[in-house]
Amino acid sequence: MEKIPRINILPEDVYRKIAAGEVVDRPSSVVKELVENSLDAQAKKIEIHIRSAGKELISVKDDGVGIYVEDM
Repeated sequence: MEKIPRINILPEDVYRKIAAGEVVDRPSSVVKELVENSLDAQAKKIEIHIRSAGKELISVKDDGVGIYVEDM
């Protein structure tokens, strides 16, 4: 008989990220999310740098308004 694997309870920060939809399933979804954030910040210029198909580096820089300290 095959042993059924145990169910491990996820740490709170992990399941909160899952509930918020912040789990990444592939590098392209990371880029999409970051570009959407840039557009939400009214960016006029967006630079994207990717290395090793996103496994080594995904960098998105923009000239958007950024985040206010009060919103941190």
